Amino acid sequence: MTYSIILYEADASAAERREAEARFRRALEDTLGDASLVAPVYAAYLRIRGTYGDTPDPDSLTDAERAIFEQWQAAETAAVAAAFGPNRYMGDAMYEIRV
Repeated sequence: MTYSIILYEADASAAERREAEARFRRALEDTLGDASLVAPVYAAYLRIRGTYGDTPDPDSLTDAERAIFEQWQAAETAAVAAAFGPNRYMGDAMYEIRV
């Protein structure tokens, strides 16, 4: 399963955007452990959010669901910091992941 990343940054050149996308991708893959894990973990994360909402009660999740949810959140946080800088808030980051 493959994935693509699109970053949206109005003040960045095409080259800067490509570099930020590469940093985003590397951070996701490094945090999750391997490139092959990004798409399936992201798909599972989306299913969990679809079932339980954007901020599910951890007690309502199974151990496996909680692990996936937390792993993806850690990977996403690392990727946003890598691409946009450590002082960016998640709400400011504009990106799209396509599986």
